[in-house]
Amino acid sequence: MSPPIIGVVGLVALLALIALRVPVAIAMGIVGVVGSYVLQGWFSLGFILGSQPFDTVSAYSLSVVPLFVMMGAFAARAGLSAALYQSLHMLIGHWRGGLASATVGACALFGAVCGSSLATAATMARVAVPEMTAIGYDRRLSSGALAAGGTLGILIPPSIIMVLYAILTEQSIGRMFLAGMIPGVLAAILYMAAIYVTVLIKPSLAPKTEPPDHIEFRRAFTNMVPILALFGVVMGGIYVRVFSPTEAAAVGAFGAIVLTFLRGQFNRAVVRDALLETASITGMLFMILVGTSVLQFFIESSTLPRVIVDWINTLGMSPMAVIVAILVVYLILGCFLDALSMMLITLPLVFPIVTSMGFDPIWFGILVVSVVEIGLITPPLGMNLYVITAAVDGLRYQTVAAGVVPFLIADLVRIGLLLSIPALTMALPELLM
Repeated sequence: MSPPIIGVVGLVALLALIALRVPVAIAMGIVGVVGSYVLQGWFSLGFILGSQPFDTVSAYSLSVVPLFVMMGAFAARAGLSAALYQSLHMLIGHWRGGLASATVGACALFGAVCGSSLATAATMARVAVPEMTAIGYDRRLSSGALAAGGTLGILIPPSIIMVLYAILTEQSIGRMFLAGMIPGVLAAILYMAAIYVTVLIKPSLAPKTEPPDHIEFRRAFTNMVPILALFGVVMGGIYVRVFSPTEAAAVGAFGAIVLTFLRGQFNRAVVRDALLETASITGMLFMILVGTSVLQFFIESSTLPRVIVDWINTLGMSPMAVIVAILVVYLILGCFLDALSMMLITLPLVFPIVTSMGFDPIWFGILVVSVVEIGLITPPLGMNLYVITAAVDGLRYQTVAAGVVPFLIADLVRIGLLLSIPALTMALPELLM
């Protein structure tokens, strides 16, 4: 059996193990170890297992991960999500569909600090859906807006998935963050446009409410200042080169702790829960990275990426057609795999193909993050759909799945814009870095 065929068999075995509910990190490790043994023998495998895991997790650049996770953990416990939602509620909630748009906006702002889509969706679910239900919003619209808004947590920087992509592909974390700014804002705008069109077609989905007075308006802006300040310090510090991404993550974690204290939420239980969450998420991510490193060695040893590049050249496909085909595969995989696993499993295979055709790795990275984000709200797996269903009493999965349809259409429009207008992604990195 030739090495490329062994590589294909290994990828099929990996998907089968995941389908059998073997943890992704363990599945990648098993396939990588067995495949490397078949291709290289015990000596090379022993060398890889003795060095690769340590080299992977000991990289200085990875120290940014637990710090950003800690920032999100304390921000969630500081009550910032509720403050953001109430502020945007007062500012735009009186528009028809305004509460749903406020949910998207609050998810975008909270996700910018939290960095996790699932955490954003779970936190905002307890605040936004009961509020909209009490006013009379249709549950399909309210839960769909929350599920879609929650996905902004991995697109608007700082984002853990962006950090991992940058580290694995040896790209600048700062450039990745800058490249994600305009697509993230564009996603939020298109989600709000989807809400507006949906409510315009069927006004009964979202009743109008009374506008707030001037005092409530001022209070709304005041409540938004702390989280905007935290985001501004972290991201602004990176771009004016006051501190590196790792130092910015440390500043952000410290700022989140300070906000927790100032809001009266700082106590032993909160500290314990936040640190435990940080440790568990970081440990899970590092285990996946170790599995990815072993799998990557196997894929490279199989020469499968080079064979695929040669095959694409014989087909005469245009480079853009190849990118579209890769994104379609990601959309299909998103129905069955979670976002992080999907990206880490496929990168060793698709990244050499993309770079060989001359595409900018940063541009492709934002496309990948955008597409795996769509997988979070794509049935049947759509992790955000399950998170929201579990967080809201009496909410059915089918209701949330029906509610995300307008937002999936908005996502496809956004992907089309990012493909056809690369400047939406690359303008800020080229201008500021």
